[in-house]
Amino acid sequence: MLPYWRLSAYYFFYFGFVGAFSPYFTLYLQSLSFSATDIAILMSLMQVMRILAPNLWGWLAERLGMPVTIVRFSAAASLAGFALFFFTESFAGIFVAMALMSFFWSASLPLIESVTFAHLGGQGHRYGSIRVWGSVGFIAAVLGIGYALDHLPIASVLWMTALVLGGIMLCALWVPDAVRAPLARVQASMGETLRRPEVRALLGACFFMSAAHGALYVFYSIHLVDHGYGKALVGWMWTLGVLAEIVVFLFMPRLMRRYTLRAILLFAFAAAVLRFVLIGWGVDSLAVLVFAQLLHGATFGAYHAAAIAAVNLWFPGKLQSRGQALYGSISFGAGGMLGGLLSGLTWDVIGPAWTYTVGSLFALAGLLWLYRGWHPGVGPNAAGKGEE
Repeated sequence: MLPYWRLSAYYFFYFGFVGAFSPYFTLYLQSLSFSATDIAILMSLMQVMRILAPNLWGWLAERLGMPVTIVRFSAAASLAGFALFFFTESFAGIFVAMALMSFFWSASLPLIESVTFAHLGGQGHRYGSIRVWGSVGFIAAVLGIGYALDHLPIASVLWMTALVLGGIMLCALWVPDAVRAPLARVQASMGETLRRPEVRALLGACFFMSAAHGALYVFYSIHLVDHGYGKALVGWMWTLGVLAEIVVFLFMPRLMRRYTLRAILLFAFAAAVLRFVLIGWGVDSLAVLVFAQLLHGATFGAYHAAAIAAVNLWFPGKLQSRGQALYGSISFGAGGMLGGLLSGLTWDVIGPAWTYTVGSLFALAGLLWLYRGWHPGVGPNAAGKGEE
């Protein structure tokens, strides 16, 4: 029997942590008088660990054959690492705490994804109904904490986030392991796959897309608060983006039947070019910000769904787990790290508007690489659009 609610609860708290941590922890760091560069360095550790940890923990889980055990250990260890934030306000101390927490926290998602699909078996189409609870968890956390911080000191974000991490740990104990089907044999090697220009174009474009989002994930909340918006509204703005993402996820099966993956990705990159210019230069207009947040449905929802689909098709069988790890490391890891660090260096030098413009240029670079490197009619198709 599919442990639907156990898996859904894990996703709820896992992405609830993202909703608690990403929008508000930067405000806590700002309250400690850290510079924009310091904040970017500290937040970039999340991306650094997303380069290193998933591959290491995935290899260990494969060798030991105990992915759920590692998920449980990582949940407890990430909570222990986070607890160090309560005992230090120095840059060095927070750096160590962030590194430890990120190293263990980033280990679990690829493993829980594999556990989920192992439980689903031939019911892979039900994945979306489980994963959507992660978006619900994000919304609950970002809205609840946003309202709470309008009445509580910013330091209280530590206690609220720690409670969410505790929820992850409890849910990890509740998730059962699953019997795994043997992986199919494939003829193509990893080297042969990576030599294909369309594969390199996709991975390179994904690197630039994550880099384009760097300033958003590090400085968006600070950007809004500095322009007079309340923390509750900040929470609603983050929520609006996730709601747009949910709607797009629900409609992706129809979109993939009608349009090629390449076309969906090109649209998503074009939307990102526009979105970050709007955030940088239109921050004084709530209407502009709302429209920019609705574009999150394209710049993350459609982009991620199409990219994951392409990677799944290009890296079949035994290559699949390595392909997904490579996609995550190159995009969310390396690309996110570059975008976050660079935004920290430019924020106080050229200002927020131009920093977000740099993000738009990253998206434009990804758009051009994808357009020129992945030619129409090449690569995985989207429901009979003529690609092979």
